[in-house]
Amino acid sequence: MFDDKEEKILKELVKNPRISDNQIAKNTGIPVMTVNRKRKKIEEENKVLYFTFINDMTASKARQMYVLKFRSGITRELYINKIKNDANFKEVYSKYVMSSYLGEKDGHLALVMIISAVDESELVEVFNGLIIKSLKSSFGEDAVIEIETTRISVPLRLHNNYLPLINMDKGVIKKGWSDDYISVGKKSDGKLNTQRYLFNYE
Repeated sequence: MFDDKEEKILKELVKNPRISDNQIAKNTGIPVMTVNRKRKKIEEENKVLYFTFINDMTASKARQMYVLKFRSGITRELYINKIKNDANFKEVYSKYVMSSYLGEKDGHLALVMIISAVDESELVEVFNGLIIKSLKSSFGEDAVIEIETTRISVPLRLHNNYLPLINMDKGVIKKGWSDDYISVGKKSDGKLNTQRYLFNYE
């Protein structure tokens, strides 16, 4: 997927997404025009995503992971099409859902989400009063057939490379954190970048 120069550029972006092309060139020895061209290509191909993560652990005292198993007949396509233009979904999820994933559980579509709230009482209200209510409204009263929960306390690893308690300082990866511990996936020769597993606790 990535050649050696692209991998070096991506590792610099992982360490600090705000870094300039000029600084990447200085850090890697790759000519700045090459950095600019390769970075633009990677971005246009949607192979890298930038976003800001708000670390609200001090404001949010309660976090919980929910795994919801849907009844037969609810497909990924149906779920995505229903929520695409749902104003209630957008409002509730943007306010309370830190992350969510669609998956499979026992042959059924499953929704995995981490919900954040001020306290446990609000967490219960958000989940039952807003999220479950919304799902039942969109997919029927029997939409969710099983729910599993796990209390979340401290974020250990985010997006494969970020360990807030270990390698982060002031919003970026600490200086001195070895490139060997930064994963950018597969190289263009199809070989897996094995470093991605060195500090993988998952």
